[in-house]
Amino acid sequence: MSLDATPEESAMALHRVIKRCLCLLLCGWMSAQGAEPVVELVSGEKEPYIGVNLWKNGYAHEVVTEAFKRSGVTVHISFHPWARANAMAQRGKVDGIVPVYAGAFSQQEFRLSDPFPGDSIGILKRKDNYFQYSVPPSVNLMQALSGLSGGVIGQVRGESTLQELRSIPGIQIEEVTSELQNIDKLAINRIQFVLIDKFTAADLIVGYRPHYIGKLDFVYPPLADKQFHIAFANNRVSADKWVTAFNQGLRKMREDGTLDRLRFEYGLLPNVDRGDDKIRLVIGTVNNPDMVIMQGLAKAFEVQNPDIELDWRIINESTLRRRLLGDLAISDGQFDVMTIGIYEIPLWAGNGWISPLDPLPTAYRLDDILPTVRQSLAYKDQLYALPFYGESIMTYYRKDLLKKAGLEMPEHPTFANIELIARSLHDPDNQVYGLCLRGKPGWGENVALLSSLSHAFGARWFDMNWAPQLDSKEWRQTLDYYVDMITTQGPPNPTSLGYRESLDLFAQGHCAVWIDATVAASFLYNPEFSQVSDKTGFAPAPRGKVDQSWLWAWSLAIPAASKHKAAAKKFITWATSKEYIDLVAKTKGWVAVPPGTRRSTYENPAYHEAAPFSDLVLNAIERSDASNVSALPVPYTGAQYVSINEFSSFGAQISLNFANVLENKMSIDEALKQSQALIKHQMINSGYLKETRH
Repeated sequence: MSLDATPEESAMALHRVIKRCLCLLLCGWMSAQGAEPVVELVSGEKEPYIGVNLWKNGYAHEVVTEAFKRSGVTVHISFHPWARANAMAQRGKVDGIVPVYAGAFSQQEFRLSDPFPGDSIGILKRKDNYFQYSVPPSVNLMQALSGLSGGVIGQVRGESTLQELRSIPGIQIEEVTSELQNIDKLAINRIQFVLIDKFTAADLIVGYRPHYIGKLDFVYPPLADKQFHIAFANNRVSADKWVTAFNQGLRKMREDGTLDRLRFEYGLLPNVDRGDDKIRLVIGTVNNPDMVIMQGLAKAFEVQNPDIELDWRIINESTLRRRLLGDLAISDGQFDVMTIGIYEIPLWAGNGWISPLDPLPTAYRLDDILPTVRQSLAYKDQLYALPFYGESIMTYYRKDLLKKAGLEMPEHPTFANIELIARSLHDPDNQVYGLCLRGKPGWGENVALLSSLSHAFGARWFDMNWAPQLDSKEWRQTLDYYVDMITTQGPPNPTSLGYRESLDLFAQGHCAVWIDATVAASFLYNPEFSQVSDKTGFAPAPRGKVDQSWLWAWSLAIPAASKHKAAAKKFITWATSKEYIDLVAKTKGWVAVPPGTRRSTYENPAYHEAAPFSDLVLNAIERSDASNVSALPVPYTGAQYVSINEFSSFGAQISLNFANVLENKMSIDEALKQSQALIKHQMINSGYLKETRH
């Protein structure tokens, strides 16, 4: 304590000393009791690397958590504005701050951990700003940035990135508290440039400002690839211990490939130029079993086309959507083939983001594609994607469990029928759960299912004036049913279960009933994949006020920014051809062929014999009508989505609200109220609604 300290300052200093002593005593007691030690860190929001609203709090959070876990240490990371997080770390109120760059803090005050892969910092600008580097940044950074002179550059307060900018004459730097503020100022031309990581820019635009997509550009190449560190405060007694623990865990993650796996899962691995003469097609696709089969069989395509090499990015559905749309949001041009659905096709084609595919080779037999699916792939009578597989929605159930309980699945079940059967068959002691439903956050996960259910319950997303309707009694009834079924008759940890996880759970014999996509039928009936292949029954999706009219086709499209359009077209025609279906049948069996695309598949007796559910699936697809999904009039199309650009943004955000309900972090009423307000705000920002003032 200083001799001239005020009484208040002296009291606060004494309080800190007492608190530190108590903490040390507590840590010692916990160690004696065998409890894991705990390290306290702070962070700010930095999507997609770390953030309170990200799945598992993001890539950097998962790296830090996993590294400490391998050293027997628990980590708690609290989130604050970056300036406040920096202040807390500098004052020693926490053990450290993450993620930071080397040089961000004084070496006398902080000790840095070993580095782990970070971000790519560069310049974001408006499309109508034609700034480019005079020389590559790798040659002379100061000369490359000289063209920024006279401009205003936005930067987040508290970040110490590229201090070289401050040395360039005529540059004005404006600091704000968040990256999103900078993006907003850039969009309305209040500043000319933003210094930002490219993935952060892409995720923020996709997640919160979808009406900016296609209006902003990231300047290539990035100015700097940065490594992340944890900065540990030297005035904390355990700083050395925490650095050692983290570094040891991180080293193990590097050695066993976990670090690269996490970067891959979050879609953060950069494209690699191998320096040869081959055309390298980067393919972004979802980690569903059909796509995994495609990757394995694509060796045949590479043999037929030795000048083409396929670079696969197979990641989970929610991350894939953010990466693909983010690629378009900042004109990244990292993908040559995109796996998208019928939601994206007319929107992306209308914006010029994907390339038309006409004409196709006669041998492709376009007229063999099911008319319902084929129509969904076109925009203004022009084809923009080719279908890899098509699907609707249906009910799967265990015939043996129903028979044992003396129950029958109705030919056309209702929601009440499903509830009765689920409650009768729920047997958690034997790891059999009455009803499995998607609970994982993501607009293509829990929200896609809830959208379909809500329409069946008589709800709608918007009225004819584009006013959101989540405050309606029908939406409340939908959530009441969904939450009750999942939390009382479903598996544990429901927010970890999306389509793929639920498919695996049913195939392993843990679900009595499951309502989901028809594409799963092929795998549940395949004894090589499913342990209950001979016990699985199939029925239509439960009907409510209207039949569920789910229609989807995972399809392959070519982004307009691809530099290899001819090679990409050659690949997607191969992967969606009748010849490819025959190749799957020959190598994996007819039950494994991609369903829902070609009439010839459903006319093949071998397929009927291998897949007795095929007529049910075909009927569900053919009667699906994306323009007639609600009992009430609506201004949109789509049963499990809303046919506007903004849906992917607000759908992803409100999916977290619904996940929070399942985890008892939020009530149903709170989730619907917050979701209603969020959607209304987005619709005002996008110009669908006028802001009303009270």
